[in-house]
Amino acid sequence: MKRKIAINTGGGDAPGLNAVIRAVVLSGINEGWEVYGIRDGFDGILVPEKYNGDQGVVRLTRESVRGITHVGGTILGTSNRGNPLRWPEKQPDGSIKEIDRGDEILAAFKERELHCLIAIGGDGSLTIARGLRDKGLPVIGIPKTIDNDLESTVMTFGFLTAVETATDAIDKLHSTAQAHKRTMVVEVMGRHAGWIALFAGIAGTADVILIPEIPYSMEKVAEKIRDRYENEREFAVVVAAEGAKPMGGEASLVEEAKPWKDARYGGLADKLASQIGEMCDVETRSLVLGHLQRGGQPIAYDRLLALRFGAAAIELVKRGDFGSMVALDPPDVKAVPLGEALSKLKLVPVQGDVVWTARALGISFGD
Repeated sequence: MKRKIAINTGGGDAPGLNAVIRAVVLSGINEGWEVYGIRDGFDGILVPEKYNGDQGVVRLTRESVRGITHVGGTILGTSNRGNPLRWPEKQPDGSIKEIDRGDEILAAFKERELHCLIAIGGDGSLTIARGLRDKGLPVIGIPKTIDNDLESTVMTFGFLTAVETATDAIDKLHSTAQAHKRTMVVEVMGRHAGWIALFAGIAGTADVILIPEIPYSMEKVAEKIRDRYENEREFAVVVAAEGAKPMGGEASLVEEAKPWKDARYGGLADKLASQIGEMCDVETRSLVLGHLQRGGQPIAYDRLLALRFGAAAIELVKRGDFGSMVALDPPDVKAVPLGEALSKLKLVPVQGDVVWTARALGISFGD
């Protein structure tokens, strides 16, 4: 049966997005279907004036996806603003009112005779996809987040590439920390889940790892740093997820949440470095890896996982298994209901073996 299917990418980018797009396009074309890409999340439909003519939704061909498996970013663009179900619209008095533009998306799909949407995103983007599904749009979800915090899949593509980037940075910081007898504080991504900080911190032999799941005491952190210096290891490395918070305190924000926009985390590395310097009387420096973790070529594992997810999404379209998300359940990729997939975040189990391994190695979590 001839079909036209659409694909988009939403939320923060992740290494492997282009590999997913390539797999969806080639697998779809091999079924005899047409594949169309919506640019910049849903802006290609909802903000057509941004694009020349009708270029907000573009036909994707074999040529469109040739040679992109190893390329970072996304050829379709992405956006983490402008939820179509809670679209911010400025009012004449300057205030912002949220409106639901979901029906406009359904109308655009009907006008273009698009059969379904394959939505690539994290919890926020897939929640939007689920909302559109509830309105009647056939949707398949593909999990994407470097935070690795979606419960129903063992792994999300892009996560291990982000871990590699963070680990490489920590490795490099060891030599300069030792040379100058400094304590280096590295801030990595992870608003609610500390998977990147945990994996990269252990692999990079950090002395302290701070994650959102384990509130920390600055005195405990300082105790570990002092112990390092007193035992003639006159340097230390602290790895902190951006969402880590002190006991009884809140995470560090640089921008408060708004009804149409999530809070923006940041500033933790500087705060920790200042506190450690004062409490331990040692020279400290801070480094925020930020979007370095999102960029660059995906490692082989993430390329393979992304390609598997893309091909599996087309298989779900063939089966008519809409309202589902593809998920890794080793050794296979399976389908799980979107509602189940989004029911809760996958947080680091504080009694799990990875945390236990870190503690056994002498790494402090500040608790």
